[in-house]
Amino acid sequence: MWHMGDVLAGNHAIWELDPETDSVLIRFARGIRTPRLWQALGSRRIPLEAVSATTVTAGKRNTVVLRALPRPGADPLAEAAAGQLKEACDPYRLVLPADRAAHAEAFARALGSRLGPDATEPAEEFLVDAPGPPLQLKAHDARVGFDGAAVTFQWSRTGATGTKWKAGDQRYPLAALAGVEWASPEGPGGHLRLLLRDGAADPRPDHDLASAVFGVGYGAVHESLPFAAAVLAALRARTPVAAVPGARTARSGDDRLRHLGELHGAGLLTDAEYAALRDRFAAESR
Repeated sequence: MWHMGDVLAGNHAIWELDPETDSVLIRFARGIRTPRLWQALGSRRIPLEAVSATTVTAGKRNTVVLRALPRPGADPLAEAAAGQLKEACDPYRLVLPADRAAHAEAFARALGSRLGPDATEPAEEFLVDAPGPPLQLKAHDARVGFDGAAVTFQWSRTGATGTKWKAGDQRYPLAALAGVEWASPEGPGGHLRLLLRDGAADPRPDHDLASAVFGVGYGAVHESLPFAAAVLAALRARTPVAAVPGARTARSGDDRLRHLGELHGAGLLTDAEYAALRDRFAAESR
């Protein structure tokens, strides 16, 4: 039987169930094969109330994959990423040799047995910590800073468009923001955009005064995603999400399956993970 406090070591990370804080402590290894995002994060403490489900599925090249699915709205990093992270960079995945499948399943059961009845409900506040300010980010057309109270853009002479250069450097206090949009630099049109409460934004990030454009060597995932998460966490702390009127304390079986379908469609669940959770929830609803 798996006990709280035991440790599971996989490829490039170690997971530990911590009984004192009722959480999972994830420590990421350093090395050339470890995803740079994991190295930048160093370690993460995930409260069990921030987890909605666990799965163990077959991986590639004689491996198994333990996955903890973050509860919607619980982790600013996951919210900012919005399903854009490559599978290998997902900090909620632990890859182990296939001969350790029994250990992974025991760990998943121990973790899953401690999840509360609201595990599949959206969290009303962030439960996982984000990197703290002050933070700096070098984009293709700007240096972006966040001091905990405001986000600033200092335009680059060589990268910024005439629109941005003529407008001058910009400063946006948290009170002026409604949200943050992160488009991965590993896809087309990578950028960081601040969503403003007032005023229409130019849909072109290279002309929008509240956006910074990524490019080759600028705005890498391990730098820009934690930055976006930090701003999002500070913004949520300032304007917490109100409870949904009349919300139920538990989803019906149909609602849970529908939610799984949405996560799968958004790329937050692999085919194997979706099938495993679908079968489990279907069995529980019978």
